[in-house]
Amino acid sequence: MGCPYKAIADDIRRKILEYLSQGEAASGEIASKFEISNTAISSHLKILKEADIVKERKVRQNRLYSLNDDEIDSMKYFLDTLTLNDSSS
Repeated sequence: MGCPYKAIADDIRRKILEYLSQGEAASGEIASKFEISNTAISSHLKILKEADIVKERKVRQNRLYSLNDDEIDSMKYFLDTLTLNDSSS
């Protein structure tokens, strides 16, 4: 499993996540929103899947992608714990 924080370091992958925040989508639909090849989109989706941020399900010949809410919630929780305490008071 890949590191979710490394996976979201890339601008294209963050934009893919933003797109998927609107709901499940097929890889071709996702690729149509970007000016890069389908192969490049597939590579980005693979990294997001390996980091467990994105889920994939197969329906007939299509692969549908969606956000893994549990992993995203875990990442949010971790980042929330990093809030700085005001030591000047």
